[in-house]
Amino acid sequence: MYIAISPQKVSGTYSKSVADFVSYLEKENEGRSEGEMEHFFNQYGDEISAETVIETIDKNTAKLKLNEPKFYSITVSPSARELKQLQNSNEDLKRYTKSIMHDYVSAFNREISGKPISINDIVYFAKIEHERTFKGTDKVVQVNQPFATKILELKSELRKIDQGLKTGNAKEIVNDINRLEEEAPHKQDGKRIVQGMQKSGNQSHIHIIVSRKDASNRVSLSPGSKYKASDVEFNGKQVKRGFNRDAFFAKAEERFDAKFVYQRNFAESYASKKLYVKHPDRYFKILLGLPTNERSIAFKILGRSGIKIPHIPTSTAQLAFSALRILKRGVGVAMKSGSIGI
Repeated sequence: MYIAISPQKVSGTYSKSVADFVSYLEKENEGRSEGEMEHFFNQYGDEISAETVIETIDKNTAKLKLNEPKFYSITVSPSARELKQLQNSNEDLKRYTKSIMHDYVSAFNREISGKPISINDIVYFAKIEHERTFKGTDKVVQVNQPFATKILELKSELRKIDQGLKTGNAKEIVNDINRLEEEAPHKQDGKRIVQGMQKSGNQSHIHIIVSRKDASNRVSLSPGSKYKASDVEFNGKQVKRGFNRDAFFAKAEERFDAKFVYQRNFAESYASKKLYVKHPDRYFKILLGLPTNERSIAFKILGRSGIKIPHIPTSTAQLAFSALRILKRGVGVAMKSGSIGI
């Protein structure tokens, strides 16, 4: 499970409207009939129009400054292994989204009118998408890039020869292009992976738009707060503040496992990611000490994240230093890039 919380924009002034983001989330509906479209939903309904989302979010921005985000985006991306556990992907993901939004409000250490924040105190809209494309920041695209650059140069040269602007052996250039296509290390369905290519397989994921202001348009709620949940004294009064991301991420994972009876492997758990960050030696000790079957699954999960898995001897005591170094380096890179599905 990969969950990310992002502000409306990372820097500069903020747009006054959520319209551009809603338009982006509507891209999969282009060319589809009404029955095939994915609609926005929340705890009140399952077929909410894009126009309603824009109007509601845009009106709920009282007293926010130009340099403050008007909304936050939460992206929830189950791994391929997790998606296989679902019986009815769309309905299951909708139910799951509605349930974790209760965990979202619980992560705020705030009160409204003297009561803890409830699901009815926030304004949010969610939408399921089923397609993903490779980005320029993806490791597989970056590794393929030198091949892509050379192929583009050769194709440009070939066009000039065809147009009579340059002399050369067109057949040799075509052969070079074909050779580079074959040598590119990362492919999908036999084709070189490039930026913008649609990813194969089940790519279902959830986008959630959450208003910065509460439903009354009076209280500002920021999951991007630099403060963890804490109580402080302000003007002589005890004031609650902060958002506990750690608790939200952990609870979202727990809900998925309980709701869909999912047997989570150590390598894909949120607890393992925290352990790696704080105590990497303990992380690898547990990883290599897993029962044979669980360790095999763990290495497959890590391998799908682009980590080079060295040969691991049957006895962990025999583990070569060089092999462990390769594994540590790969896991470190994957953790930072978020490519491990946790």
